[in-house]
Amino acid sequence: MSSKSILLLSSYDTPSHVYWREGLVQHFPEHQWQTLVLPPRYFSWRIRGNSLSWAFGKDRETLYKKYDLIIATSMVDLSALRGFLPHLADIPTVVYCHENQFVYPRNDYQHSPVEQQLTSIYALLCADKVVFNSTFNRKTFHDGAEKLLKMMPDFVPEGLIAALDAKSMVIPVPLNDDCKLESAKSKNFTLIWNHRWEYDKGPDRLLLAIQAVLAKKIPVKFNIVGQQFRNEPEEFAKIHSLLLKEDALSAWGHQSRKNYVNCLRSSHVVLSTAMHDFQGLAVMEAVAADCVPLLPDRVAYQDFYPANYRYESNIPDMQAEAEALAKKIVQLYQKWRDNQWQESTALLAREIHLPFWSTQKPVYQRLIDTLK
Repeated sequence: MSSKSILLLSSYDTPSHVYWREGLVQHFPEHQWQTLVLPPRYFSWRIRGNSLSWAFGKDRETLYKKYDLIIATSMVDLSALRGFLPHLADIPTVVYCHENQFVYPRNDYQHSPVEQQLTSIYALLCADKVVFNSTFNRKTFHDGAEKLLKMMPDFVPEGLIAALDAKSMVIPVPLNDDCKLESAKSKNFTLIWNHRWEYDKGPDRLLLAIQAVLAKKIPVKFNIVGQQFRNEPEEFAKIHSLLLKEDALSAWGHQSRKNYVNCLRSSHVVLSTAMHDFQGLAVMEAVAADCVPLLPDRVAYQDFYPANYRYESNIPDMQAEAEALAKKIVQLYQKWRDNQWQESTALLAREIHLPFWSTQKPVYQRLIDTLK
């Protein structure tokens, strides 16, 4: 196994992208890594402008160094970057896809995603290998790209999606092995919701689910934690008031790493109400800490979790979906109350196979070794 000089590019460096790229560098110290990142803000400008920022900015000299391999996220405008710096086109390249813009839920403040979608298609066509973090991500990208290309009025080359599919594979973002936490469950039946506080994670559905659970009159506590932003959906204020009123709040908001780990260890169940999740690292971290997952029967959760850990997904009827989740929570509460919880957590290791670095490193190794 020879050492390589690897250029690692992350043009919209969100926490999940940081987690992935730091894991790569940490677990392959035999290679010489050069990492270039851009902060995750001004999304539309960043996605279309990252090639300009790098090719003509302060990092231009870094891009002229000799590399054996380039690994870039799908947010990198690779086709433009190679156009500005043609020598990069001769270097084997992997594009890693954490997400795609074809099934991302839209809100009233976003512009058309067509330009972002086309940019990602160009990037993947430039790559020698394309890696998706889930089968759901791969399928929705290919389906969405095919649909978009059919909208072009003329001169659309044939076989583009087949070409993408032929060089695509699925390798999840691995969890660090220190995510295997020793349980320290609370004396109260505790549920954790640990996602980004944005509209695509379903805060409207979370509010209805909490209302439905509290209406069952079972004694529960909630840890509502995760990354917060300057502007957050109004549902969170309502959730906060409701949980305080019902004395059902355990932890709230952004936590230090130490406090977050304690929340994971003390919780019995991890919830998701997400409308989009291409892998779900937050849920995986909680499951690694022996939290039983309750997840909507949609998105990437179908790839990683058996049906008994998923509740009915009902996109048009949020109230019906909330009731389905509440019913599952009551069933789990009854198991906990009846001292059957150890039986539930014992099943996790047998039924759910999380992607840790200890098992995924050889897969990444083969990918790196293949590109010469």
